[in-house]
Amino acid sequence: MTYLLALDQGTSSSRSIVFDEGGHIVAQAQLELPQIYPQPGWVEHDPLEIWRTQITTARDALAKAGIAASDIRAVGITNQRETTVLWNRQTGQPVHHAIVWQDRRAEPACAQLREQGHAATIRAKTGLLVDAYFSGTKLQWMLDHVPGARQAAERGELAFGTVDSWLMWKLTHGKVHVTDVSNASRTMLFNVHTNQWDDELLALLRIPKALMPEVLPSSAHFGDIAADLLGHAIRIGGVAGDQQSALFGQACFTAGMAKNTYGTGCFMLMHTGSTFQTSQNGLLTTSAAQATAQPEFAMEGSVFVGGAVVQWLRDGLRAISTSNEVESLAQSVPDSGGVMMVPAFTGLGAPYWKPDARGTITGLTRGTTLGHIARAALESIAYQSAALLLAMSRDAVAAGGAPVSELRVDGGACINDLLMQFQADLLGIPVVRPAVIETTALGAAYLAGLSSGVYRSTDELSRLWRADRRFVPTLSSARAQELMANWEHAVRQTTAA
Repeated sequence: MTYLLALDQGTSSSRSIVFDEGGHIVAQAQLELPQIYPQPGWVEHDPLEIWRTQITTARDALAKAGIAASDIRAVGITNQRETTVLWNRQTGQPVHHAIVWQDRRAEPACAQLREQGHAATIRAKTGLLVDAYFSGTKLQWMLDHVPGARQAAERGELAFGTVDSWLMWKLTHGKVHVTDVSNASRTMLFNVHTNQWDDELLALLRIPKALMPEVLPSSAHFGDIAADLLGHAIRIGGVAGDQQSALFGQACFTAGMAKNTYGTGCFMLMHTGSTFQTSQNGLLTTSAAQATAQPEFAMEGSVFVGGAVVQWLRDGLRAISTSNEVESLAQSVPDSGGVMMVPAFTGLGAPYWKPDARGTITGLTRGTTLGHIARAALESIAYQSAALLLAMSRDAVAAGGAPVSELRVDGGACINDLLMQFQADLLGIPVVRPAVIETTALGAAYLAGLSSGVYRSTDELSRLWRADRRFVPTLSSARAQELMANWEHAVRQTTAA
């Protein structure tokens, strides 16, 4: 039997999953990752804790599977994107905590870039909007605020990387300093047309090129895990940022295929093939996970509050004691009774981009119950995702393509049948849940399997993808449009004076 190991380093935990060559989970292990909040709007991780939890889960997963490291053909890595690590090349020690993707401390630097008129150039080269979300300005902040960091960087003593680069440095005992195109594309420093670091953007943010890792396709030989770490040297054969990895794990390899990951937030990506397409509807353009040197792209939109609305029902309203109670509470009523919730707790993301929006619950009557509010909360996840997919379809049609014909789903909240059915009803297209919902880790395993000869082509991977359930629309198109119009009306109220 051939096995693949996926290292899935996320924001809240580090996980390792052993897959067989058929894409089935054999064993997995997970450890929570401590969050550090130095002040409001700042979020950090200890890079040494990222490393410790990840290598521990890798060992635990192998032990649970009852196999040796020599039984693993290759390792794939997928990671929280944009999170920024800076370390000393000689000692391997971080010079600062990792600055997490959610961190907003670089917003003043971004505001300055926008005021100086650089946004159009940055978007044309990188596909990204100028935002503190991305790695470039986080790295700039470290160089400017960590004593001696800029001077050390200019002497070539430091290395920058997103979490994948940091893990590979540690896994190879400092032998490789690499990343893949999907992670590089989230830095605001990478030209996605040429797949190279952009000298003009590096100069603009005053970042020495000596800091930057080598960039490879997402399916490649990145290096080998040192034999003393797991008991045997193993090839690192695949790397991709978590959302692009999930797109790959969902076998969305061709233009027009889309997936939505329902987690704390929701991340929707639509493959656009080799076409770099600038959205007219508030979406980002990003590099897709690439099995070859040929650039491939995706449109991406993010919902800031997805499953987090259920946590709010539990911890804020105390309407439920555990998150999995929400579905039965929502099903205690036939519909939301006209109640509409817009969970703009941290503003609204794509396609609205309203940072000043605040959460609202509208349509309350004397007959409103907690069941109606729970149902409205669940439905808000579907409404936000529908707004994203409709924006993507408008962009696709404007570019001469076809609207999205089905949505593949993954992430923790996709197991909620009520939510998935409502999603299909709003969109008017099938919503398809796969047999393996750990598609982020699966994508990394597939990328590693491709480069190491376990799989011959993406066509073979397409045949491995299996559906668990297909949710088919039951609402009329007119009713779905009416519901979306009600939603848009509620969104307008979140910023009403």
